[in-house]
Amino acid sequence: MTASLTFVTPPPGLAPMTDFTLTTVDGANGLYALQAVPNPSTRLYVLDAAVYLPDYTPYISTEQSGSLSLSEPADALVLVVVNPGEGNTTVNLMAPIVVNALTGVCAQLILEGQDWPLRAELTTAA
Repeated sequence: MTASLTFVTPPPGLAPMTDFTLTTVDGANGLYALQAVPNPSTRLYVLDAAVYLPDYTPYISTEQSGSLSLSEPADALVLVVVNPGEGNTTVNLMAPIVVNALTGVCAQLILEGQDWPLRAELTTAA
């Protein structure tokens, strides 16, 4: 699967880029490469939270949902950024990328006032 995504504002640290492609990583259900257009060397790996983190239930405000034109929770694809390390891999649960699956419009949201870690260790049980 490959999808075109457009961020409503550039992701932190990636300004001025807003256009990306989301591509499935072969052999890894729910793992994607998020690459900048037209600069594919700018790439992040992201996980589908529904596949790897079924207990992850961030609160998305009405304002945040509105900025993405999300009218139904089922229309949202929640992705978390993967941070591979030498001994372990972590995911950023404090700032998920929320995608309107119908339009490809997305944003990396900061979940203020919620108790989600910036670097949660990804375990094999996840």
